[in-house]
Amino acid sequence: MIVGVLKEIKNNEFRVALTPSGAHGLAAQNTVLVESGAGLGSAITDADYVAAGAQIVSSADEVWERSEMIMKVKEPVASEYPKMGQGQILFTYLHLAADKPLTLALMEQGVTAIAYETVEVNKHLPLLAPMSEVAGRMSIQVGAAALQRPAGGRGVLLPGVPGVRPGKVVILGGGVVGVAAATISHGMHADVTVLDLNLTRLGEIDQIFAGQVKTIASSAYEIEQHLMEADLVVGAVLVPGAKAPKLVTNALVAKMKPGSVLVDVAIDQGGCFEDSHATTHADPTFKVHESLFYCVANMPGAVPATSTYALANATIGYAIAIANKGWEKAIGEDPSLGYGLNVHDGQIRYAAVAKAHNL
Repeated sequence: MIVGVLKEIKNNEFRVALTPSGAHGLAAQNTVLVESGAGLGSAITDADYVAAGAQIVSSADEVWERSEMIMKVKEPVASEYPKMGQGQILFTYLHLAADKPLTLALMEQGVTAIAYETVEVNKHLPLLAPMSEVAGRMSIQVGAAALQRPAGGRGVLLPGVPGVRPGKVVILGGGVVGVAAATISHGMHADVTVLDLNLTRLGEIDQIFAGQVKTIASSAYEIEQHLMEADLVVGAVLVPGAKAPKLVTNALVAKMKPGSVLVDVAIDQGGCFEDSHATTHADPTFKVHESLFYCVANMPGAVPATSTYALANATIGYAIAIANKGWEKAIGEDPSLGYGLNVHDGQIRYAAVAKAHNL
C-alpha cells in the first residue's frame, strides 16, 4: 500500500503522524510518502525519514493524490476536503460528533475514515489515551499560567506558600485526562477535588492518591458547590465518539470567583462548558463573565517533542496492520480496530456520530 504522511496545517500544530521508527516499520512492505518538512515541528528531518526508508514528496497535493492511506494527527480542515479521494483510507483523529461539515465531506468524497479516538479495547481507548495523558497534564500547566494576573486570571499561585492556602482545583471527570490533571495538580500541592459519576472509579482514584485527593460523586448540585469555590476547573469528561455533555452552565460561571480559570479539555468533542468554543494556541483564552476560558482544541500540539512520539507509539501497530492487510482484513482480525471505522462508502458507521447529526 502507498501510505502518505502530511504536514499538519492546523494553527500551531507541530505534531506529525509518523516517526522514523514507524516509517521503518511501514516501509518493510509498503511505500511511505512523507511531505517535505512534515516532521520539522517535532525535530524530525526529511533525512531522518529517508534513512528509515520513506520517500520525501515536495507537496501536500502529491501526497493526497498518490496515497491509498493518509496518516494525519488532526482532522482535515476545509481546504483539504476536496483533496480526499474516493476509497482513500484516512487514519487520524476525527472527532466527528462535533464536526458535521467534515462528516458530510467524508461521506460525499467516499472516504474510509478510521478515527484514532474510537478504536476501543475492552472499553479502553488506546489511541486516545496518550494524548489524553498529555492534555490532562498540560491542563494544569496552562491553567496555572492563566491564573496569573497579567494573563487575566485571579492571581493565584496553585501550590500556595507557607501560611497561605493553596489554589483549589476542581476536575470534572476521573478518566485518563482527569487522573493526569490530578497527578500534576496534586504534585504542585494544590487543593484537588475530582468529581465523577462512577463510584468504583472514585475508589480507584482515592487509592492512587492515598486519600490526598478529594473524590466526590458528581451531580449538578455538587458541581455547582465546588465550582463556586474553585480557582481552576478542568473539564475532563468523555463519552467515546459522542458530544461531550454540557456540565457547566453560563449561569454557574456567573457565580464563580472573578479571575477563575476553566480549561475545557473536552473541546474536541464540543466541550463540556456551555460557553466553550474552540480556540488556538495563538489566541487560547476568552472571558465569560469574570472567568477565563481556555479551549485550545489541539493542546498536545504545543509539546510535539513529547506528544508525537507518544501518539505514534500507540498508532503504528494499527497502521501497519491496515497497510499490510488492507483495512477490511485488518478489522476482521482485530475487532478493536473496527470501532475506529466512522465513515465508509458514503455511510456513517459509528452510532454516536449518526446520533449527533441526526443522520
